[in-house]
Amino acid sequence: MPREIRASQHAGETATQICVGPHTLTADEPPEAGGNDTGPTPMELLLASLASCKVITVRLYAGRKGWPLSRVEAVAKVTALSGFAPQAIEVEMHLEGDLSAEQRARLQDIAEKCPVQKALGAGVTVSTHHT
Repeated sequence: MPREIRASQHAGETATQICVGPHTLTADEPPEAGGNDTGPTPMELLLASLASCKVITVRLYAGRKGWPLSRVEAVAKVTALSGFAPQAIEVEMHLEGDLSAEQRARLQDIAEKCPVQKALGAGVTVSTHHT
């Protein structure tokens, strides 16, 4: 089960402090959206979650198989918006190493099975409770 995430900000600020266990991150908005650009936007963090999940999933699979994957990179971007909500995300995967065509194809398939992509594709239900 993932750790609990805490996000908070102070009055008059857009910079949001995010705590995940011992890790802290900052999210913000660019100046044109009223922020100070002190960190990635929440949407950019979503894209980072997707890209990093694909990279980790591929790396772990290749490692279990003993395949010579020397480097893996994922570049994620929103390709279609409806208002502020993404309607389409494109991820470009780069695999480096002495991999066969079959291994490359399998790793591309495995990237599609990362947990973040599964959550996005399933339309996760979010409920918010106010206290």
